[in-house]
Amino acid sequence: MPNNSKDAPQKRKRVNVRRPDVMALVQAQVEQHYRSSIVEKIKSHGGELTVGNTTIRLAKQFGFCYGVERAIDLAYATRKVFPDQRIFLIGEIIHNPEVNKQLSDMGIVSLPWKQMTVEYDDLTEDDVVIVPAFGAPTSFMDRLADIGCHVVDTTCGDVMKVWRRVRDYAKNEVTSIIHGKAGHEETRATASRALGKDKNGHYLIILTLNDANYVCDYIRGNGNKEEFMEKFANDHSDGFDPDLHLSRVGVANQTTMLQSETEALQEKIREAILDRDGNTESYHVFDTICGATQERQNALFTMLEKIEQKPMDVLLVVGGYNSSNTTHLAEIGEKNLPTFFIRNAKCIKSLETVVHYDIDHSKEIESSYQDILEKDKQVVIGVTAGASCPNNLIESTIIRIMELRGVDKASLEAIQ
Repeated sequence: MPNNSKDAPQKRKRVNVRRPDVMALVQAQVEQHYRSSIVEKIKSHGGELTVGNTTIRLAKQFGFCYGVERAIDLAYATRKVFPDQRIFLIGEIIHNPEVNKQLSDMGIVSLPWKQMTVEYDDLTEDDVVIVPAFGAPTSFMDRLADIGCHVVDTTCGDVMKVWRRVRDYAKNEVTSIIHGKAGHEETRATASRALGKDKNGHYLIILTLNDANYVCDYIRGNGNKEEFMEKFANDHSDGFDPDLHLSRVGVANQTTMLQSETEALQEKIREAILDRDGNTESYHVFDTICGATQERQNALFTMLEKIEQKPMDVLLVVGGYNSSNTTHLAEIGEKNLPTFFIRNAKCIKSLETVVHYDIDHSKEIESSYQDILEKDKQVVIGVTAGASCPNNLIESTIIRIMELRGVDKASLEAIQ
């Protein structure tokens, strides 16, 4: 029976599952599931390995970041600390199907994350709920507190830095302009914090530079209020009034956005405030792109810019299609060379056919590029992955490519 009485605990029971004895077992299990000896071998070769006429080139930074590793470790530890209790997860721990399937196989049940449904009414104070790396809106956290569940919070530290910033904006009556995807878990969680402690703060979510231009035109006094409210109908706080709440603004962002785009957006808004006021006293900004996102984007730019190396013929970006930071890596690649955004090795059907994600149309498609991966041709294949992609998926992708080009797994493993 759900505990909905007035006597229910009003403070969620946070649980520390990072006990030394537990984490030693977790580390062994995580390594078994996600470690890759072949990836480590290529890294030891300076990130590049050539066998016959095929060169695999890895980005200097790719795959799991600290925040993702921590979230996964905590989820695994939760099952060990609570072997017999019901364990739930709000949405997905990270945006990677392989990792989320592993948790499901461990009996961790995913709860809806877009809204609280009847599943939350069935929770009891004996249940354990894991908060994902993206965090969760304050309404979800308050509900867990009312029920009195055990809570294991895996929210990334970089995300919480953004929350502190937008709370500070709200406290000082500054509207948060959030650069992010309105339907993304992290952005939803951040927007809830932008309301502030008293829930009287305001926010506006914008995604593209065109959105930023539209907002900047309004700030300069050139917009139409009715059109503005219609355009951003689902992307602002309750009671938001652009005539009032764009007077003082602070920019924040979903931590996994494309760094260059966030910086361009920030500058556009700063210039609009300067044009309107003659100064920037009503403009606030703080760098809230996460370090791991920057590192992976910068590492890819470095791969593309190194003129002393033979250029890559093709780039494979491995990761979940709903992963924001992985999507941006694919966007960077697509501007420079043939790029395939794939979930895993199974997407590589043959040397001529690849199933991959079409970012522009938000769907998986199948493409043929016979001239790029032709078996008898000398090729350099670049590989990178977002912060939510485990090394074992990168390894299986490399093995698949090499096998199609005549190099078996045993030969790769035999390389010193």
